[in-house]
Amino acid sequence: MAGSAGGGTVALFAAGAGTGLLAGAASCASVQFGLLTGAVREAGRPLLPVIAFLTAKLAAHTVLGALLGAVGAAVAPGPRVRAALLVAAGVLLTVFALDLLGVPAARRLLRREGQSGHCAAPPAGRGPGVVGNPGAARSPGAFGRLRRPVALGAFTVLVPCGLTLSAELLAVGSRSALGGAAVMAGFVLGTAPVFALLGMALGRGLGALGGGLGAVAGAVVLVVAGWTLMSGLRLGGWLPSPGQARAVAEGSAEFVRTDGAGVQTITVWALDRGYRPSAIVARSGLPTVLVVRTRETRGCTRAFVIPGRDLERMLPVTGETRIPLGSPAPGRLRYTCASGHYPGGITFRR
Repeated sequence: MAGSAGGGTVALFAAGAGTGLLAGAASCASVQFGLLTGAVREAGRPLLPVIAFLTAKLAAHTVLGALLGAVGAAVAPGPRVRAALLVAAGVLLTVFALDLLGVPAARRLLRREGQSGHCAAPPAGRGPGVVGNPGAARSPGAFGRLRRPVALGAFTVLVPCGLTLSAELLAVGSRSALGGAAVMAGFVLGTAPVFALLGMALGRGLGALGGGLGAVAGAVVLVVAGWTLMSGLRLGGWLPSPGQARAVAEGSAEFVRTDGAGVQTITVWALDRGYRPSAIVARSGLPTVLVVRTRETRGCTRAFVIPGRDLERMLPVTGETRIPLGSPAPGRLRYTCASGHYPGGITFRR
């Protein structure tokens, strides 16, 4: 029994590591690029900040995996809570981007009053080790310099990419703290080589090229910040509705059926890269069931969210999930994946 359990844990670790290495590294690096940039910002030698960032990320995800495995989806925050965290992450990334672009207000916000990015020369007659040297008093130690990379590495657990959500589903399915921790630890370690190379390149480039590369990195982080912010607003259902005119009744007949008892069934396919169809027209006022189908689906679309109802369903890799909708009033019911991507909606009309 113990050997079987150990073999299962190793298999879960390997599954997580394979997902991270083969599929998750690029997507997670794009989503968490801004946090990594903030970690190596102003680090002349980026090795220690990168190690601190990755160690904190590994620790945070391993703890999350253990909780998911032990308690299941009950410990996972709801869609609205995750949406608020994504919005907060988008705001934080925006501040980092403005800092890289040289905006004074952002620099003041990220640094203590009077702290400069350059080391001041000590007054004459006072070496760096002399008591009372103001330069030494203001100079942060090694642990102080690593505080920000550690905090940002841990914060990555709140900014998941699509493949992170798939690993979390696997952790929940393991039904054990050890199995869940193994999945998430394997996933983070699988993505670590790409993050390490990117972090080292960023740190050395920012140090060597200064403002030029900083401006480019700032522009990239600003795009990532906007994307993260929009994802959070979509996940929370806080974006204005694009309007019911976009949903065309033609083509909806294939996905909307009403049986002899007057129950309306709406079918949506969850694919790896979106939902089909993304716009449906159905009748309001009828008892309605939404059927979400999957076939070898492994992306974040498996975590299906209806923001307006704060409802989330974990879909099987292959199968169908039935979601009763009651008798919807006229209007638009939006859906998205759990990371705020691949939006779609059902327009109910009289």
